[in-house]
Parts: sequence; structure tokens; C-alpha cells
Amino acid sequence: MHNTPETDLSATIRKAVQSADPKLSKFNPLPRILAHDEFNSGLHGWVELGGNYNGKGEYESLDRHFRDFRPPQLSSCDFFDVGTHGAMSGTYALKLASRPYPGHTATAIRRLTMSGRGLLQIEAYLAYKAEAVVDPDADEAFGEMKFDGNSHPSEAQFGAFTVATDLCGDDGIRYHTVARYQNADEDGNMLRQWRYPTVPEPTPREHFEGKVDFPYAADFTAPNPEDWEVYGEPQELCMNEVPTKVNWHYLRWVINTETRRNVELQLNDQIMDWSDVPVPIYEERYGSLENLLNFYFSVRSMSGQRNFLFLDSVVISADW
Repeated sequence: MHNTPETDLSATIRKAVQSADPKLSKFNPLPRILAHDEFNSGLHGWVELGGNYNGKGEYESLDRHFRDFRPPQLSSCDFFDVGTHGAMSGTYALKLASRPYPGHTATAIRRLTMSGRGLLQIEAYLAYKAEAVVDPDADEAFGEMKFDGNSHPSEAQFGAFTVATDLCGDDGIRYHTVARYQNADEDGNMLRQWRYPTVPEPTPREHFEGKVDFPYAADFTAPNPEDWEVYGEPQELCMNEVPTKVNWHYLRWVINTETRRNVELQLNDQIMDWSDVPVPIYEERYGSLENLLNFYFSVRSMSGQRNFLFLDSVVISADW
């Protein structure tokens, strides 16, 4: 595919058209928009991340940690106290909801293919919450958080959300880029850290070959906690005191599929240089995945309280 370099005039016209569209003006896409997913109009191809199973259709062949991921759903963000909250734009958001089990993960994946190589960007408006529970016998504290009129224990009950890719091309070279916001640990200690894995994500083929085997609710991205590194200083987000107040956060993440490297990560007003964050590559080559271009979001409960990740809208764009 031959790309025509963008001229100053074409860039100006493109920016003017985007700024005149209220649905796109809140984003800052690269020149080629691959997907604009506004969940008020449907799921737009975001589905549960499912593992591989054999030709007999026997789900017993699925990896154990794949068997209960839970699918994404459209949600009007209803809460017991405020009623129907709605999304940032319109009625519906994409909702990921974990089980009330420590370590449980819910995922949503978008499957595309690459028509070129170069800069690739995903933008989203998201909100995260632990489930609001009304229980007269509930403790007023969890970990470091107790109710004091400003802080709420539910903040410490939210574990982590992740944005990641699954990419393959160039004769079967496969790799993942992963950015995780780890809010708290299983004991309710507040971390508020960005993290990334230093090993490739275990695959169903490796499980089939007997190289890996993990229990239910294992961290499917990198099961060994020692395989995660912390990026930079903690970043505090807007939980807004109780679990039924929803504030939308802007996320922008840029990678380079030509060099197979991270580039930049932004959440709200904090822009982080991720060019030195390593991208582990699988030693073995993978077939049937040429030009694979997958994005996924996930939410993981560490406390065992149900955790939610809401996505108002997502834009995927490229510079190729």
C-alpha cells in the first residue's frame, strides 16, 4: 500500500473537519481513522476475549483462566442512588464487569488487521469503579481507605485496568504491548502505579504444548508478579469519593508497529514517554496471524469485590 504524505493543507482541512464534529472533536486521532466506536450505537465488534479450543468444540480444552472472563455489555450506568447515569455522550457505555472473586478478569477485545506499518494510536474515555454495595453490616474501611466524608473504602477495592494489543506480522513475529494502571493490591494498599510486563503473554499453544498451566483467575497477561515492572511515579486519578459518582478520564496510547515499540501514553493531563518501555517478543513464530491487529481492555479485581470499567467511546487511528 502506497501512502501519500499529508500536506500542510490536507492536515489543516482534516483538523477542521474533525473539530466541527462533536463526536470526534474530543479526540486527537492520527491521520487515518480505523475505527470510531461510540457505544451508544452498539458494541462495534468489542467482544469477550476467548481462548482457543479444539476442532471437536470441547470447551474443556480451554485454558482455565479463559473459561469465565465474562463478555462486555452495553450499560446505561445505573446506580441505586442516582438511577440512570448514562454515558459521557448519550445513554450507553461499554461495561466490563468482573466476578466477585479475587483475581477475576473481564475483557473486551477488538479484532482488526494491519494495512501498513507505522504509528498506531488508541484513544478512549473511560471510568472505573468498584461495585456499590449497601450492607448495614459492612466494614467502614478496607485496607488504607475508610469513610471520612471524602475517602471511601470502595476506592481501595478497585484493582486494575489494562489496555493492550496483540500484534503479529513480518513472517509470524508476534508481540503484545501492554499498559496497566494498578490502583490497589489485594490487601487494599493504594498503589496508583503504571506497570508493564517483561515477558510475553502465555498463549493457548504454549498451554497445549504443556509449557504453561495456570489456575482459575490467574493474571493471564503475566501470571508471575515478578514479571511486572513499575513505570514512573504514581498517578492519582479521580475516583470522586463514592462508587456511584462517574467521572470520565481521557486515555491516549501510541505505539509503532514498524519498530515494534511503545511510544507515548497519556491519561488526562499526564503525558508519559514510553519509548524505553520494552516490548517482549515471542521466541517462536505464529502462523495464521499475519497482520494481526487486536486491541483489548480489561478490568481485574484484587479485593474480590466486583470491579467495573466503563468505556464511553474509542477511536483507533494510524499514520500509514
